[in-house]
Amino acid sequence: MSEKNLYLPYLMRIDKVTEEAPSVKTFRLKFVNEEEGKKFTFKAGQFGEYSVFGEGESTFCIASSPTRDGYIECTFRQAGRVTTALANLGEGDTVGFRGPYGNVFPIDDWKGKNLLFIAGGIALPPMRCVIWNCLDLRENFKDFTIVYGAKSVNDLVYKHELKEWEERPDVNLITTVDPGGETPDWKGEVGFVPTIVEKTAPKAENTIAIVCGPPIMIKFTFPVLEKLGFKEENIYTTLENRMKCGFGKCGRCNVGKVFVCKDGPVFNLTQLKDLPPEY
Repeated sequence: MSEKNLYLPYLMRIDKVTEEAPSVKTFRLKFVNEEEGKKFTFKAGQFGEYSVFGEGESTFCIASSPTRDGYIECTFRQAGRVTTALANLGEGDTVGFRGPYGNVFPIDDWKGKNLLFIAGGIALPPMRCVIWNCLDLRENFKDFTIVYGAKSVNDLVYKHELKEWEERPDVNLITTVDPGGETPDWKGEVGFVPTIVEKTAPKAENTIAIVCGPPIMIKFTFPVLEKLGFKEENIYTTLENRMKCGFGKCGRCNVGKVFVCKDGPVFNLTQLKDLPPEY
């Protein structure tokens, strides 16, 4: 990235497009300038600004792991003007990328601990980065549990990776869909994510919980984790909503005394409880 212009993006070529769910796609992006790609680094939890020239840019996490060299990935749902423009692109097309921005998940501090990942719907992409990061360093962690839910079976993203995680003997994967979202051959749980977390009751001792999902899911999952004995400082989430410029200039992500793009997007529950309710 240019040191003279903070807004000047890298040029990225779409190397692969994966259809994940209705209106949800994953782009694998490679640097047009290979030398820039060799110098580029990031850590789990950071995000970027992805742009379609002439349309604007949108904020997404980096959904791939920093342990995977040569590319980055983003997953997005077609919703507005920019994401519709992105969705209309294909392999070989060029997009812009600014980043990485934000703080990171303190993975090094989690060594020797159990990991519990709780995600809902399109919020699995921010978790995917840290999940694969930790799985690629699997020897550093103890029990590994993933709880993931969506409105329906069709809305589950990364279906091929869910199957891979399910088949791994060192991962405990629990999938669920909302009542009415199941199919006749569905073998997972049926119920809202907070309910399933309480039902399965993962152990809190020596465990880090990472939660990401719609605000309503997060709101009801935090009390369940506290009820199960999780300490506030061991519960993490990542907040992507309301971020725009990426480095605190526009003020859109300002909540109380923090800028989510600079002071986050990763926060633990102790930090969140110090913020105004509107976060």
